Parts: sequence; structure tokens; C-alpha cells
Amino acid sequence: MKRALFEEDHEQFRELATEFNAREISGKYAQWEKDHQIPREVWQSAGENGLLGLAVPEQFGGMGIDDYRFRVVLDEQLVRSGHLSVALAFHLHDDLVLPYLLSYGSAELKAKWLPRMVDGSTITSCAFTEPGAGSDLRAVRTKAVRDGDDWLISGQKTFIGNAAFGDAALVLARTDGESGRAGEQSFSLFMVERSEGYTNGSPFDKIGLRASDTAELFFDDVRVSAADLVGEAGQGLSYVKAQLPQARLAIAVAASAICTASFEQALEHAKNRSTFGQALTEYQNTRFELANLKTEAHVTQSFVDRAVLAFNDGELDPSEAAEVKLWASESAKKLSDQALQLHGGYGYIMEYPIAQSFTASRLLTIFGGTSEIMRETIGRAL
Repeated sequence: MKRALFEEDHEQFRELATEFNAREISGKYAQWEKDHQIPREVWQSAGENGLLGLAVPEQFGGMGIDDYRFRVVLDEQLVRSGHLSVALAFHLHDDLVLPYLLSYGSAELKAKWLPRMVDGSTITSCAFTEPGAGSDLRAVRTKAVRDGDDWLISGQKTFIGNAAFGDAALVLARTDGESGRAGEQSFSLFMVERSEGYTNGSPFDKIGLRASDTAELFFDDVRVSAADLVGEAGQGLSYVKAQLPQARLAIAVAASAICTASFEQALEHAKNRSTFGQALTEYQNTRFELANLKTEAHVTQSFVDRAVLAFNDGELDPSEAAEVKLWASESAKKLSDQALQLHGGYGYIMEYPIAQSFTASRLLTIFGGTSEIMRETIGRAL
């Protein structure tokens, strides 16, 4: 069956993404994984090539592309090239920060932040999670207190992508002045630029996706202009809920790409690897395993493609986004494991793409809401 998601414009964009991959990332990526850092020049080059902030209106330096299929193309090219950390870093910037500014930011806030996000000169983080608050955002303890026309933000965040080398963060902070169990209107969102009192910890030593830095962030009375309040005070949680579909769809897109890449990597290895005088593909068990991999990768891709179209039409609700994220991330975890097994000992060596896929997929059932939270979200909507 021919895949029907893309049109000619998307395939032309794929050529641009493929060329960027070959020129800016291939041959360098392994060193970035060792360094736990993606060079800033890569962000700037991505901006120059129109790969960041695709949805940003032209008046703020973007292309005003309100079609998520272009983001799918970029993610697929990065993942299938084995450049999964770059895909994650760009996702954090474009899918977890940008939508809040586009949907709720004032004209002043957009003019300040959007051009810098589009050209890659400002790298952003999404700072929601805390040591005691992951899926339960009502447990967030970071506080923002009014001080004249400004806000003073204090608190600690953890597991924050792009934190160690980023320039700013979208911060969820409590603004109701209370200390008991938070309510629906207890939190607000702020764009916080690195300044006095804004510090980070060392990058965590992760099992995968190491080039995409992840670290703690610390805020000690960081002064933030009232103009950097995103939307209205007290609406932070409602904004987060409204933007969950895009965040979770983006994870599903990456997971689907990992499923397809895992199958392709396993098939290529099985064709070229011989044991006892015959190729692995000559064994019925290998062919059966490959058949299962191909079928589930195809099912996952079809489900995710349909979700992308629903999102474009404004019809992907939080429960459906949870479904597609649950299915795709669990499938990526399972298929990458099965594909690694077909590689034998080679699958355990990080220079092989399947090892990268395997370690990356393990994050996807946790990141953006665990599979358990996805099931709870789906179950509550029944």
C-alpha cells in the first residue's frame, strides 16, 4: 500500500532535510554523543536552512507553515539517519516551547522570542518537571512572586532537555501564593532567559540520546519581566493540557520512525550476515521475526499518519493523542529490542544504528507522560 501522508511539497522539504543531515551531522554525530552536546553552530545552520520554527508567522521570521507533516518529514529524516539526539533537541524547542508562544503569547512576547527561536540563536527548554513533580504537575513547587512590574522566580527543575547549554526556558511556576495542594488556577507560564540566579547542573549521564543534553535547572530569585508571562496568570495548567496533543504526537512520530528504522536495520543485517554457511534470511525463524517487525512497523506508521492528519484538522483530542503515543512508544521499545536480537552481538555495540534506536526508544515510554499515565488518560475518558 502506498503511503498517502505526503504531497510534493513535503518531498521537496525532505530533500532539504536530507541534505542538511549529510552536510551538518553525518560524520560528526558520534563525537557529539561523547561530548553530551550538540554544537550551537548546528542550531544556527538549522535556522538558516528554515528547519526551525516552521509554524512561526513570516512577520516573526518563520514560514508560517501550519501543516505538521513538515515536522514529520524532518523527524523521520533525523531518526532514520541515526541522529536521534538532534531530533529530540529540535522537538523540545519546536513542540514543547514554541506552541505556547504561538497560542498564548502577547504581540510583545512573540516579537521578542520568535525570531530568535527561528534563526537558532536562542535554544530553549521546557522546564515543567521537578524532583517531586513529574506527571503530577500540581505538585510543582517552583514559585513566582510579584515584585513591582516584575516576577521573581525560585525553584528547581530536573530532567530538562537543552538545559545545560540552552539560553532560556519555558517555566511552570506557582503564582497563587499558597502552600497547600494546588488548584487548577495555581500556576502560570513564563519565558525565563538565562540571567543572574539562573543556573544549571552538569548534564546527566544518560543511557541513550546523549548528545541531547539533559540537566537540572535552578532559579534563585530570577527576575522576569511581566512581558514574559505567557498568556494569563493562573492559566498555566489549562495551557499545558491544551498543548498535550502536539507534544505527544511528536513523540509518536519519532517512535514510528524508530519502528521503521529498526525493521530496515534488522533486514539489512540479516541479508548480509551468514551463519553455518547461509544468510540469516534463509532461516524460517528469522523470516518470521522480520515479518512481525515489518507488519507492526506498518501498523504503527498508519496509526501515526492518521493522527497527524487529525491534528492538522484540529481533531486530535488528548485521549486520542495518549492512544497514539502509548501504542507507538511501546511498539518502538518492543521492535527495537527484537531487531537488536537479530543483530546478535553487533546489536550491543553503540556504533551500530540499532543500538542507538534501542536506547532511544527506552525513553519514549517515559518522556511526555509514562505509558501508565497514557493508560490512565485513556481510561478516564471512557
